[in-house]
Amino acid sequence: MIEDVFVEDRESKKDFYIFKRLMKYARPYMLHIIISFILLGIVVAVEIIQPMLIAKGIDSIITKYDTPYSIVADGEGKVLEQQLYFNDKKLIKDAENNYPEALKARIVLVDESYYYIEGLDGKRLDALRKQEEKGAPQINEGFIRIDEKEFAAQKLTEEDLKLLRKNDYESLIRFAFIFGVIVLLGSGVQYLMSILLQYTGQKIVYEIRNDVFSHIQDLEIDFFNSMPIGKLVTRVTNDTETINEMYTSVIVNSVKNIFVLIGIVIAMISFNLKLSLLTYTLMPVLVIATIIFRRYSKIIYRQIRENVSKVNAFLSEHISGMKIIQVFAKEDDKYDEFNDINGKLNKSNKNQIIAFSIFGPSIYLIKIASTAIVIYFGGKFVLAGAMTIGALIAFTQYISRFFHPVQQLAEQFNVFQSAMASAERIFNLLDREPVLKDSEAATELDRFEGKIEFKNVWFAYKEDEWILKDVSFKINEGEIAAFVGATGAGKTTILNLIGKYYEIQKGEILIDDINIKDIKTSNLRKHIGQMLQDVFIYSGDIESNIKLRNEEITDEDMVEASKYVNAHGFIEKLPEKYKHEVYERGATLSAGQRQLLSFARTLVRKPSILILDEATANIDTETEKLIQDALYKIMKGRTTLAVAHRLSTIQHADKIIVMNKGRVKEQGTHQELLDKKGLYYKLVQLQYNEQ
Repeated sequence: MIEDVFVEDRESKKDFYIFKRLMKYARPYMLHIIISFILLGIVVAVEIIQPMLIAKGIDSIITKYDTPYSIVADGEGKVLEQQLYFNDKKLIKDAENNYPEALKARIVLVDESYYYIEGLDGKRLDALRKQEEKGAPQINEGFIRIDEKEFAAQKLTEEDLKLLRKNDYESLIRFAFIFGVIVLLGSGVQYLMSILLQYTGQKIVYEIRNDVFSHIQDLEIDFFNSMPIGKLVTRVTNDTETINEMYTSVIVNSVKNIFVLIGIVIAMISFNLKLSLLTYTLMPVLVIATIIFRRYSKIIYRQIRENVSKVNAFLSEHISGMKIIQVFAKEDDKYDEFNDINGKLNKSNKNQIIAFSIFGPSIYLIKIASTAIVIYFGGKFVLAGAMTIGALIAFTQYISRFFHPVQQLAEQFNVFQSAMASAERIFNLLDREPVLKDSEAATELDRFEGKIEFKNVWFAYKEDEWILKDVSFKINEGEIAAFVGATGAGKTTILNLIGKYYEIQKGEILIDDINIKDIKTSNLRKHIGQMLQDVFIYSGDIESNIKLRNEEITDEDMVEASKYVNAHGFIEKLPEKYKHEVYERGATLSAGQRQLLSFARTLVRKPSILILDEATANIDTETEKLIQDALYKIMKGRTTLAVAHRLSTIQHADKIIVMNKGRVKEQGTHQELLDKKGLYYKLVQLQYNEQ
């Protein structure tokens, strides 16, 4: 039990830190938030004042019969007409001086009829009420007996009542108008507050999403190899949307509900302290139910968010790889896997439903019990004259409104916890420092000459599992260097290290005699054109896939680059040419066409260094012939590094570097290496024999 307290305390401190960090995003919009809270004060005031207005309307207009009426008699017995002078202060003053006894007259409901009873003061009225509790008082021949004394009682007709209540009808119309204006004002203010909050929340979440996506782009490739893409998608979409709900709903509504509760408590006490205390006897039960619900729902919400993330990760991975699933007929197995993950999410959602289905009715039962207490004891107070009917009706309304904020606070707390869990995951991602960070001294170069040198480079993806071991070589400006060797020898790793996608553990990598650690990463990659075997085509059109939305690239540059790699021919045959729509991963294009687009995408940027990683592996012989000539032309004046599966394509390279188990085994031209009759010679012989 003590351990649970400590755990909850740590969680509270962590939530406070996360909330404080979230508020930093709200600082630029603090004026909007302050205005929202001012509007919130108006909304709360309107909500609290409504039952008070209803009570006053009932007591001062609808049930005003117990009010003393001034009488200006004319000796003819036309009493009711003279009572209309009640609202005239001068006539009332005259009546006080001339007819003091008449001022004690009252209109009283007796045995379902209204009577005008002369000389009935407040004390006699209380006695009449007590008499009514024992049984209806007897009215005989225009007189009623109260405390052994008879009072004249004149029964009022319907016309008499209309005449009597003429001013009250007018007051009722004014009251209804004022009440309607106040309600409309509250609704209008709440609308403005909601619009302002939604705008502010969306701006804040917009900033968070941008920060998350920008940070993701700065992370190293190794991070994406270990992190499921679906989880990252969840961070940018679902998690940020949960935070948006916290900004636009939870914070303001929680403050509103707290102020509403405080206002209701004060209003109830102002009406009747004793009845308020009787009503609050059920509050401990309410508090206990809320605490239990809060604790369990907090756990459930975290489970839901975690399981949603797992479902998104599974879907992202397996929908992308659907072709493999269908090729190997693994649909049933993958369905079972998804069913298991989806089942856990379903179970979490069911637990949430169960928690709410218990908590909601529990609050409703407490509300009904409190209402019963109010009606029973409040009714007794009304009969005893200690409370008005209007106050009792207001009390029942306050009780009804009291439990709604309590239930909302409990539910909003869970949304708040869900937002804290989402924010924690987002901040964990944002706090992950990129392994490859530019130093403060990192510079930008206007152009690269293209000289590349590896000096005793050691590299491992995992600690002590060396992929490259003491690799050293030099490629001069404008040379074509080819890397060959068995799978896993480290060829592609070398190309990735030149692009600064990973950080080496030992040694140096130099470009133009400058350590790449001292060159800004964006500047370095800007001057390197890399063409990979696995080409990724984005959804959009041909033009957007070549330009990648770079406004500096003109249409002329795009067409020229496409012609260089012979992509222009197949593009012109498409219905919309360069505006032709393509889908994610270029599903409607052939492998050769995707590769040609990749070539055009790279060459249009006029890079100083070209990297070809099995770039012609997926291209048929005819297409390969089309681009070979273009490649030879564009490689002139540029340093080119190539990894080729077909050794015949690299025979004309200026330098061939043979890799074996992470080490440089041989270096030289094609003919020099053949003359050595070493590893390269064996690779050529092996491939020749296979062909």
